[in-house]
Amino acid sequence: MFHLFPSAVSYNFPRMRACIQRVLSASVTLPHEADRIVGEVGTGLLVLLGVGTSDTENEAALLARKCAELRIFEDENGKMNRSIADTGGSMLVVSQFTLYADCRRGRRPSFTNAAPPDLAEQLYQHFVKEVRQRGIPVALGAFRTEMHVHLVNDGPVTIGLDTNDLTA
Repeated sequence: MFHLFPSAVSYNFPRMRACIQRVLSASVTLPHEADRIVGEVGTGLLVLLGVGTSDTENEAALLARKCAELRIFEDENGKMNRSIADTGGSMLVVSQFTLYADCRRGRRPSFTNAAPPDLAEQLYQHFVKEVRQRGIPVALGAFRTEMHVHLVNDGPVTIGLDTNDLTA
């Protein structure tokens, strides 16, 4: 079969991605505003959220549910058996277009698979709304600006999720 855009066919179109870190604390400061804190949490999750060009609200809802229900907190027996909702923790969500870095060629990453800012912000906000609807307190980073992210990773536990790999 002949394809006009073979690279589009051979490449698995990106879907929403998250890098989830279990934290004892996390915060976002703005260096251009004298390190003003714009979002912070205690025990809970830091979610670095990447939005792809073909993402929709469905991916945002699916990923929000997965992050909220992921059992990566220890129970009384020391097993990862509790979700953030079970622990009463909070979530800090930071937009992270660099999760879409394509480093297959050359030495400079390409970010062409990252969603344009307007779409990314819309789906970022939809993700946050979906998490909050589950009763989880959410703090935010700043959108489209330089940030410093500070965290104390608990475990360390760091998990990457991609909606291509999730089922509804």
